Formats: sequence, structure tokens, C-alpha cells
Amino acid sequence: MTLFYALLAGFVFGIGLLLSGLADPHKVLAFLDLAGNWDPSLLFVMGGALLVSAPAFALAARRGRTLDGAPLRLPARGKVDRRLVLGSLVFGAGWGLAGYCPGPALVSLGWGGLKPLLFVAAMVGGMALFEFIERRRQATP
Repeated sequence: MTLFYALLAGFVFGIGLLLSGLADPHKVLAFLDLAGNWDPSLLFVMGGALLVSAPAFALAARRGRTLDGAPLRLPARGKVDRRLVLGSLVFGAGWGLAGYCPGPALVSLGWGGLKPLLFVAAMVGGMALFEFIERRRQATP
């Protein structure tokens, strides 16, 4: 049943990305173009997402269990360190250059085209490189 809930949540999230315009790199780049022809519509989408998710996370934290009864594992708050800041900067730079972030890029694969395919390939390559570096770093005493 857990897999069903995960697939359902992913499907609803993908539909939301399509309807909101977050899967359209031109709309995302227009949102990020503060000095040019700025499109603030995604600001309202993100604000609406926060209005829905904040109470849902608060309720989930109080419940302590998922809908199917499994223990709920919410991420713990961590400290803001150099790795988090650098990772955020790399993520933001990639988003600003391509107009995609991971979720919308995967949704855009369904439309076809070379740009989302190249982005997802680069994203997977970056993840693999990170894993390789992390394993080497942890193996070195």
C-alpha cells in the first residue's frame, strides 16, 4: 500500500507541476528574470504550496504515523553549513540556467525533447559524481 501512496503522491505532484507552469522552463526563467520581463505568477504558486503544506506537516508531525500506519520519518532540522550553502547555490544556478529543477525535469521528460533529456542526464551524472566523491571522502581516514 505504501507504494500506491507514493505513486499517487507523485502523480498529484506531477499534475500540479504541469498546471502551475513549473514544468515550463520559459515560465520559470521569466519568474527568475527580476531585472527584465518578470512573471510573478510562480510566486503565488509557491505561496499557495506553503499555505497547504505547513498545516499538513504540522498535522503529520503530531500523528507520528503515515496513513497506512507506518512510522513517520520527517527530516530533522540540521545546521546551515558550508556544504548546504554551496549545494543550494549549485541547485539555484542550475535552475536559473536551464529553467528546470529535478521534479519538473522528470515531468518534462514525458513531453520529449532534447533539453529535458540532457538536463536529466546531467542531473543523474551530478548525483553519481557526488556519491563517488562522498564514498571516497568517507573511506579516507
